[in-house]
Amino acid sequence: MQLISKLSLSLVTVSTLVLGGCQQFTQPQTPASPMVEAENQFHLQGKIGVRTPQQSGSAFFNWLQQQEQFDIELSGILGVGKTQISGQPGQVTLNSAKTGTIQAATAEELLQRATGWQAPISHIIDWVQARPATTQAKVAYDSQRRPTQFLEDGWTVDLSYNEQARLPNRLILKQTFESGQENRITMVIQNR
Repeated sequence: MQLISKLSLSLVTVSTLVLGGCQQFTQPQTPASPMVEAENQFHLQGKIGVRTPQQSGSAFFNWLQQQEQFDIELSGILGVGKTQISGQPGQVTLNSAKTGTIQAATAEELLQRATGWQAPISHIIDWVQARPATTQAKVAYDSQRRPTQFLEDGWTVDLSYNEQARLPNRLILKQTFESGQENRITMVIQNR
């Protein structure tokens, strides 16, 4: 039972932080497209799965982003195990019945404290909007000039699209270690 509790806490923490990063990097300038959502303003619903060498799990998410402020709700099947995450520059808060309230200055800091691993959590805001988070990213494109892969800060991010959509409906984030093991985060966006 204790192992299940630790696994649940780790999944909630990682999912929370993956979905709750705050913008911290200067964005490359890209032309505006009428089909693209307003920058850093979106509402996403879907499912997230996290797999590390030590554990794996999944949750449903509802993510509202308004510029640099966000509100995310994570839950299991039938809404069981709800976790609320909110953030703004300088403060990220996670609240659930299992953990109580946990706060940190950034999502990356909260992830490090809670799980011991480091990840560029704030980049996900850009990645779900089909753009790199930094100017150092290596980007691959499809025939429609949509990004299909980012190589950025030690992560490989594969993006998939529905038909002619300009924004991805699936992201797979992978961090591979020298041992061949990896951390993998899969996000399926069902509604935008």
